[in-house]
Amino acid sequence: MEWTIQELAARAGITSRTLRHYDRVGLLAPSRVGANGYRYYDPTAVARLQRILLMRRLGMGLPAIAEVLADEVDALDGLRAHIAALEEERARIERQVRSVRHTLEALQGGVEPRMDVMLAGFNDLYKDEVISRWGERAFQVSNDWWHGKSLDQQRAWKQDTEDLVAAWVAAVKAGDSPTSEHAQSLAARHVRWLSQIPGTPTAEGDRERSIEMVNGIGDMFVDDPRFAAMYDDEAGATFVRDALQAYARTRM
Repeated sequence: MEWTIQELAARAGITSRTLRHYDRVGLLAPSRVGANGYRYYDPTAVARLQRILLMRRLGMGLPAIAEVLADEVDALDGLRAHIAALEEERARIERQVRSVRHTLEALQGGVEPRMDVMLAGFNDLYKDEVISRWGERAFQVSNDWWHGKSLDQQRAWKQDTEDLVAAWVAAVKAGDSPTSEHAQSLAARHVRWLSQIPGTPTAEGDRERSIEMVNGIGDMFVDDPRFAAMYDDEAGATFVRDALQAYARTRM
């Protein structure tokens, strides 16, 4: 099976002039040229055009696309990479749909929509950090879990989180030791809180990675000013870190 240049252009949503330009710059040659001068394209050529259009949609210029195609050893690997990129884009769009739905439901219910939820999928907070520490799957599963919640469920979770933070701050102000029974009970509560989040090692029952995660979170609380502020100051964040790491060392 093959298509003429006009048929291919119409089906691809581009112009015949664009296809001729792709031929001139070495991106996409016709499969054959008939005696009448017509250009014809077979399935192999159409598959190559599909990839060119995908890369153009990702914002790549023609020279960069030409370089990718020239350096490529296995076209199947290239298609797999495109599928992965498209699936990531689909997931991003789905997060945007959920965030806009959240805004609509909140406004319909006469309540103020949460600003961080409204921007989910547009700029996912801590995404890069989560991925670098615990992997893409941990971010994706937990992010989907969060944005799949209703507004009331998100409020309840947020309240539980605020209650936990308040309990930590109260323990610091009371002069507790990070290894005290009270602080260790808070650490246990914190780990249980983490275990409710799908995609985390604690949720999956992976002991070694759970210990690593709890230690890493403790360090992050101290190293990142955003978390230090959440626990009032650096001293508060240090207390939480020390309590969590003591719990991980002795009770996990």
